[in-house]
Amino acid sequence: MQRQVAPFSMAAALLALLPTLATAQTVHVAKTSGCGCCVAWMDHMEEHGFRATGEDVFGGALVRMKLDRGVPAGMASCHTATVDGYVIEGHVPAADVRRLLEERPDAVGLAVPDMPLGSPGMDFGSRTEPYDVHLIRRDGTTEVFSSHPGD
Repeated sequence: MQRQVAPFSMAAALLALLPTLATAQTVHVAKTSGCGCCVAWMDHMEEHGFRATGEDVFGGALVRMKLDRGVPAGMASCHTATVDGYVIEGHVPAADVRRLLEERPDAVGLAVPDMPLGSPGMDFGSRTEPYDVHLIRRDGTTEVFSSHPGD
């Protein structure tokens, strides 16, 4: 006797994926208008399964937003994002954001200060600089969350 197997359909496969698509975490990015590296970072996040939304914020208001959200001045970069209650400051790799969301430390979020060459969104050409991703604690202190070597 031959066993009957239900036919596989594309509709069934898409239905199976819907919960995954519906749960893509949204990263909301506050940035200045015309900042190409911010948009490139948003593209990086989308390529790694996040849904990125953005808004242009005037420079002074963006600085105030960073401070209000607990980003120490020495950790500032060009854009400030939020995801699931955490602040993501600057060019933080998607893998580090995923790790943060899995581990869920009691913290403000992550930061890559300045704009190091080779970090996501700042990957222009083959040259890369070493950089650290910092965990920002609620008391304003920071510690290295991960390190990324340069070339």
